[in-house]
Amino acid sequence: MATLDSKIPKGPLKDKWTTYKDKIDLVNPANKRLIDVIVVGTGLAGGSASATLAELGYNVKAFAYQDSPRRAHSIAAQGGINAAKNYQGDGDSFYRLFYDTVKGGDYRSREANVYRLAEVSANIIDQCVAQGVPFARDYGGQLDNRSFGGVLVSRTFYAKGQTGQQLLLGAYSAMNRQIARGKIEMFNRHEMLDLVIVDGKARGIIARNLVTGEIERHSAHAVVIASGGYGNVYFLSTNAMGSNATAAWKIHKKGAFFANPCYTQIHPTCIPRSGDYQSKLTLMSESLRNDGRIWVPKKMEDVLAIREGKLKPTQIAEEDRDYYLERRYPAFGNLVPRDVASRAAKERCDAGYGVNATGEAVYLDFKSAIERYGKEQCKLHGIKNPSHEKIIAEGEKIVEAKYGNLFQMYEKIVDNNPYKTPMMIYPATHYTMGGIWVDYNLMTTIDGCYAIGEANFSDHGANRLGASALMQGLADGYFVLPYTIGNYLSNDIRTGKISTDTKEFEEAEKSVKDRIDFFINNKGEHSVDYYHKKLGKIMWEKCGMARNEQGLKEAMAEIKALRKDFWKNVTVPGAANEMNPELEKAGRVADFLELGELFAKDALDRTESCGGHFREESVELDGPQKGEAKRNDKDYAYVAAWEYKGEPADAVLHKEELEFNDIELKQRSYK
Repeated sequence: MATLDSKIPKGPLKDKWTTYKDKIDLVNPANKRLIDVIVVGTGLAGGSASATLAELGYNVKAFAYQDSPRRAHSIAAQGGINAAKNYQGDGDSFYRLFYDTVKGGDYRSREANVYRLAEVSANIIDQCVAQGVPFARDYGGQLDNRSFGGVLVSRTFYAKGQTGQQLLLGAYSAMNRQIARGKIEMFNRHEMLDLVIVDGKARGIIARNLVTGEIERHSAHAVVIASGGYGNVYFLSTNAMGSNATAAWKIHKKGAFFANPCYTQIHPTCIPRSGDYQSKLTLMSESLRNDGRIWVPKKMEDVLAIREGKLKPTQIAEEDRDYYLERRYPAFGNLVPRDVASRAAKERCDAGYGVNATGEAVYLDFKSAIERYGKEQCKLHGIKNPSHEKIIAEGEKIVEAKYGNLFQMYEKIVDNNPYKTPMMIYPATHYTMGGIWVDYNLMTTIDGCYAIGEANFSDHGANRLGASALMQGLADGYFVLPYTIGNYLSNDIRTGKISTDTKEFEEAEKSVKDRIDFFINNKGEHSVDYYHKKLGKIMWEKCGMARNEQGLKEAMAEIKALRKDFWKNVTVPGAANEMNPELEKAGRVADFLELGELFAKDALDRTESCGGHFREESVELDGPQKGEAKRNDKDYAYVAAWEYKGEPADAVLHKEELEFNDIELKQRSYK
């Protein structure tokens, strides 16, 4: 049995990172020029890591499958980035950010990593402001904050609804400076297809030029995987269509353990699907829950009338509306964590109260906020006895200033004006907390191979709090990896350039070419999307928010059969030596089919409800409403790898069984 060593420093949580930095080995500036690092992925994690490593003096090769790092999926993040600066004076601190993150993750995060994340969070904001990121500011010119789910303070910095885009442009500008200096060699439109291991160490990758089809060998002294998550295993998700698991899966197949694969973030505020031929889902930022109130009609006859078009939601009286989050969880109201809001929405829709044609939608209503802001503005402007129309007009201006681009996006997609009628939302796959297992240094179980950002498993447990993804990606790239990788690379200053003319590179390249040749030459009956959609349907129905033993066993069998049929009957048009998006998709879906089975295997092993996932046979529903259950729960860590199942690994374990109301988030002690 393999042994996992997390390499967490000894001592109190608050001292671990400082003590670690004081004692690690460093590489001096002159020697950094002798060392090459490959970074796969140039979103917030990869972009910030590439820029920082190059600034330090390392020679960086950065790989992006898009035509520019600016198109990384980090650009899609809307609502904000967390940092414990306590600008609001509302009691925030490093410890509170750490605690909220651990608690929000259902006590399944690695606590040492999370405390470090909380510590460096404040530095991220300073770094980004210095880069010119246009964070929102209050009337006095200070940086503004807003609240997100699962916390009782305002710690989320934001740039309207475009926070990810602005942060990515900051990292991209830092990268461009290093590209101009020659310290970053940028490989756009390249996809990593295998990892090369020499003498037990990651020493390079095999990549395909997506424009010409050429297979290339690239060597380095270390490889960093920053390729994001695997949410598209569900086919329908809020991820970009190109987001995939290939880079992470390739290193997994070469020996990097995969942790918590079944932990998936189900985001509560997405635009509902419109039909079976939809290719992706669109996220509405969680920041909308600051001012939007979530509800469904109390009366079934009103629900049916709305579905039939006989009644509009604005015609439902206040007393006939069920603001179910405010009713069930008064301390947090509409700002409960994402997993809680998602499960509650699904429960209401499963009970028959969904308000759209498919029965899979609830309302997110801004009527109260518009009226509240309108009255406040009228007072500020000295308007006495304002008309209702004037109040609404003034209120809409404030809401537009805070959420305008999100409202515009919603109206373009749905063709409804959210200022005048409530938005419709429904939970959807958004983020994956599972990923490649890493130690405290962010190194995988392969020497010299690192995983950062969403590609690793360490920081978010079973559920990620809103606005923490950008925080983790930039923390890893700007402030953590540049320290920890130096400790490893200090042993490579005399190694010299890594040659690509070795049997290891030759074998890896041959394996990649053989697989490509198979796809091009296999004249099957079905397209790649045919298999991806079938996989997504299995994953959502049997490995989604609600799971049970029978369904998970069925999922494993169905995915195995689907994978067998894929390798027999998939067809890929075009040639290998040209731009061929279908060929790209074929390789990625082949990886998803393997990952999907591991995902179901992990979920089957977890006879528990946690995060966004409800294990049906493990919980007795005894709450006042279906879905409001109390349960006994045991916290543990679990690591799964292909054909491998490990013992509880390295997180702080909470072995005592505690009865608690999962949804009301009663505080639990942790060590």
